[in-house]
Amino acid sequence: MAEERGTHEHDHDHDHDHDLTFQPNIEDSDPSRYELMTYAMRELLMERGHLTPEELRAAQEKVESLEKSDGAKVIAKAWTDPEFKQRLLDDGNSALAELDIDAGAAKMTVVENTDDVQNVVVCTLCSCYPRAVLGMPPDWYRSKSYRSRVIIEPRKVLSEFGTEVPDDMTVRVHDSLADLRYLVIPRRPEGTDDWTEEQLASIVTRDTMVGVSNPTAS
Repeated sequence: MAEERGTHEHDHDHDHDHDLTFQPNIEDSDPSRYELMTYAMRELLMERGHLTPEELRAAQEKVESLEKSDGAKVIAKAWTDPEFKQRLLDDGNSALAELDIDAGAAKMTVVENTDDVQNVVVCTLCSCYPRAVLGMPPDWYRSKSYRSRVIIEPRKVLSEFGTEVPDDMTVRVHDSLADLRYLVIPRRPEGTDDWTEEQLASIVTRDTMVGVSNPTAS
């Protein structure tokens, strides 16, 4: 786990049993001509103010999150049921099993964003990711750039996703391992006190459960 300046506390001198073939680094192959054109157009649109980092992040997430996942309903229940939230924080695997969600053999550690702390998840050695809860991992999560930079300069990385973290808020970066996964409970937005679990689930996204963005009621 790392504080905002990236003081990394995980010891990686151990058997890190990851399937690199299953989750390859996206930089391991050269970009195609069309990918280069896409990158150039994206940079031009952002440079000229037609597209913001937040709009880009939301659009990418919408495309990449087509696989069904159950994370949103887990967060919605945690927001509305304090006892369930505490069980989720105490023992993620057992709490998920209450909702018939099998998190697999890896330990699911759940952390909660507060007014004082913004949590963000990474896997620095490859790209361990709780697919049973969040669906398919996005390309940026598997990139060497994200995996290395978010430890060193998390505030800057989050700002590139359109998430500005106040100076008085701590940023904690959690490093997933072969036998350990993380899930972030984002802060519940104001103005949602009378919302149903279904309504709440509709504003919970994959990126909010990784911690690179925060849900809004709009």
